Amino acid sequence: MRLLPYAQLLRLPNVFTAIGDVLLGALAAGTLLTRPFGSAALVIASSCLYCAGMVWNDYFDLAVDRKERPFRPLPSGKLSVTTARWLGVALLVVGVGFAVVAGGTSDGWSSEPAIIAGTLVAAILYYDGWLKHTPIGPISMGACRFLNILLGTSLADPGTLSAGHRLHLALVIGLYIVGVTWFARNEAGRSLPAHLRGAAAVMLAALLLGLALAARRPEGTVPVAFPFLLTGFGFLIGITALKAIAEPEPKNVQIAVKRCTLGLVVFDAILATAYAGLGGLLIILLLPPALILGRRVYST
Repeated sequence: MRLLPYAQLLRLPNVFTAIGDVLLGALAAGTLLTRPFGSAALVIASSCLYCAGMVWNDYFDLAVDRKERPFRPLPSGKLSVTTARWLGVALLVVGVGFAVVAGGTSDGWSSEPAIIAGTLVAAILYYDGWLKHTPIGPISMGACRFLNILLGTSLADPGTLSAGHRLHLALVIGLYIVGVTWFARNEAGRSLPAHLRGAAAVMLAALLLGLALAARRPEGTVPVAFPFLLTGFGFLIGITALKAIAEPEPKNVQIAVKRCTLGLVVFDAILATAYAGLGGLLIILLLPPALILGRRVYST
């Protein structure tokens, strides 16, 4: 199938995690229903920027992939490097363009979505091109998700969602992705159990930080189920993570990474319940298409 190499290059199953981030941000900001056009534009912007990041990831990793992952679209020759370069540029431009559109209202235009999107472009390119294989690589990747959440909240009225609250929410997801990225550092080879344990601890810290979001919400607005849902999510990702730590073979680590990555949709949905009640769990509806696509398209 001719489209399959493109789907693999873009890591299409994972794009739903970027959409989940923006929906979480929009629900927290209270703009998903009050500014549906702007929120939809942010979803498209985030999706394009995420896919662009996947393209540039493989573009900059071509030499490594020729040795370790020769089946991927670029090293296998299914797609040319030139095609990937132009696709990556186009996705970045379209992503920023939709962020610009999102800032428009009948009363004027807000530059915040465009500024955050532009910063996210820089973070993506720095991560893919220079920082990925350095010690701060996981932190750099976490910064990208941090900015993606801020993009989702960029239409917020300060009176509805304070700057501190927005940063707290973004830090929860950013820290979680730091842990997932650290966990995945050596997924193609043999990972060190100590590194896997450290990464798992970072993910646990993110869950605890997420639990603290309830304290920022008005009394009685957070569902009683919120802490129990977070605990259940911890078990969902923890089972495969513990198996990978006990037996750090590539297959076990990759399974854990895939669950933690796609599990971000579940994490977003659970956090959304703190702002939208149990209706926030509807974000989980992004998971089925991600899993169906994941049967044909790899996500790590």
